[in-house]
Amino acid sequence: MATDELARLVAAIERHTPPDGICDTAIPGMLLARQPAPTDPIALVVDPSLCIVAQGAKEVFLAGETYRYDPAHSLLVSVDLPISARVVEATPARPCLAVRLSLDASVVGDLLADCPDGPPPTPPARGLDVRPVEPQLLDAVGRLVALLDAPRDIAALAPLLLREVTYRVLAGPQGARLRQIAAAGAPTHQIARAIRWLRDHFADPLRIESLARQARMSLSGFHQHFKAVTGLSPLQYQKQLRLQEARRLMLGGGLDAAEAAFRVGYESPSQFSREYRRMFGAPPRRDVAAHKLDAQPAS
Repeated sequence: MATDELARLVAAIERHTPPDGICDTAIPGMLLARQPAPTDPIALVVDPSLCIVAQGAKEVFLAGETYRYDPAHSLLVSVDLPISARVVEATPARPCLAVRLSLDASVVGDLLADCPDGPPPTPPARGLDVRPVEPQLLDAVGRLVALLDAPRDIAALAPLLLREVTYRVLAGPQGARLRQIAAAGAPTHQIARAIRWLRDHFADPLRIESLARQARMSLSGFHQHFKAVTGLSPLQYQKQLRLQEARRLMLGGGLDAAEAAFRVGYESPSQFSREYRRMFGAPPRRDVAAHKLDAQPAS
């Protein structure tokens, strides 16, 4: 781990985050976070992105697997994935500090066109990976975050630094995963397209045969590659998207369980309640009430 680069990144994140929480920034696709205490798992759907913890530690859960990352490691998400994440190491004196950068598929494609020589194709692999972070990547991310100190320079320089970060990922140990999703005709590229369709149409009835045809795969091959990349079957993936969106609608939109279930594609309220409880540990009404209670300010 590069101590100097890491110290600069810590200082830059501290300058541009509130005392507690996750915030958008003036750089498109970049989120910063400062969390002064461990958190409970939070369910979310993550776009292709690079996540680096500069201080503290986090855990991500996908399909029964746990991925831990800290200042020695970076987390790469190469396809849209429904995950849960929590902070596991943080104190008020040393809060967990993190940065998440969305990765633009068009930039990945441009870089591969400019530098076509790369490692040979590999079989489809999980779309989430944790590896030791390299000094060059850490330096590029640190300079990108520090760009927030010079707002006038963001429009001109942020795209260049985001391109450099993407290049560093492609050139590093996680590069093969990005190459897979950008290589037209490769199985992972076809699965990534199917995943995007599922995310955009999760409330529609799932016809796996049709999805396999769109991916230009046999039904058995589609199931095999989909699970290799996501850790889930297509039906499990759709179910997680539906339940996470239903929870968001109830917490943020004020919908009751029946309306939220209908909005995300459920026809049976009882099935929705069973599957919701299985995923979140409590029936919809109780889960929402507990979250609203937690969100109330202390008197």
